[in-house]
Amino acid sequence: MSAMSPDGHGALAQAVQTNCHIADACHAADLPLCVYLLQMRELFRWEQGLALTEDVDRRAVGQWLARREALWTELENRPVVPLPISGRLFDAYDVEAINVALAPLGLVYGAGLAASDRPVYVLAALHDLQPRDGGLLLQVCGREHARCLFAPAAALVGDRTIMLRRESLARLLWERFEAYNLRRADGPMKALVDAYGMQGKADFAALLPHLVDDLSEALVLHEVGEHRAGEVLGPPWSAMRLALEPRRVDLRVRAVRDHLADLEVTLPALIERGHVSAVHFWFANYNGVREQLFPALVSAYAAWRAGDGGRALLKASGRGARHFRALAAQVLDLHQHLGPLAGPAIEQLLSSAAAVCTSAED
Repeated sequence: MSAMSPDGHGALAQAVQTNCHIADACHAADLPLCVYLLQMRELFRWEQGLALTEDVDRRAVGQWLARREALWTELENRPVVPLPISGRLFDAYDVEAINVALAPLGLVYGAGLAASDRPVYVLAALHDLQPRDGGLLLQVCGREHARCLFAPAAALVGDRTIMLRRESLARLLWERFEAYNLRRADGPMKALVDAYGMQGKADFAALLPHLVDDLSEALVLHEVGEHRAGEVLGPPWSAMRLALEPRRVDLRVRAVRDHLADLEVTLPALIERGHVSAVHFWFANYNGVREQLFPALVSAYAAWRAGDGGRALLKASGRGARHFRALAAQVLDLHQHLGPLAGPAIEQLLSSAAAVCTSAED
């Protein structure tokens, strides 16, 4: 199993992986079935050390899946275990102290919430450390020694650290490329594939290190935007998310903040830098609730592809940023006045026509 690192840190990797299993036991069932099966297949591929483009044995996956679900039954609702590092035990959520202890070992650790109630853990090789504007620090992860079923490719950890997971980004790119190959429909993913001249799996495999290098900045810029959005929204936003019921409201609340991050930081930066492939990549991942809340952004992307130099996208970003700032203020106002009972009112607001930014221009 990949969590059993051969470099002398197997006990630590196993402890982190145990916590990953505990998190998965509690939250894997929250996923839609098709998403669950896809993520389980990729987790199996990671554990077996298989290349992304390598075919997997369906029977072996099925047997492994049954064993994994049995393990989850045993671990469900157990407390997380402490992490052994250099003869000491660390609380699994003491991320800052853990990373200080791991620095001489060339490792990096992350723990946090992917949603209001869904913990995520990772232990990886430290590939690089880079200072970013605004006093932020970028941790670039290499090989992952322990991971959860859900493995976000980038995340804001704590107040000022961005964690970029190269292996997870590679998996995300593979999933998008594989889905595109089923139908080869026109759209941003086709534009991305054409930009790199990829014809099939062999091209993808050969280009993958370059793809990860080239497209990671889009994810990092989103996390920079998340940090700035956090400064604008303040602690009340986090308190509101933790108190939200029902859970599905959190999808819409997260989409509002994602829009603030991307419309104020990510898209303007990519357009101004002329990073064509990263813009295609961003729109290849633009779907679900985010697109429902700002459908007009797709028209601005079409204008950019038609050669307007990004004027429509920059206008749309400015218009959308103002809209979603105002919408976020309404959400916070509802939570301030209704407290723990605000969930249904916030859901009604974010499901209404008033929540949708219908125009890309003022």
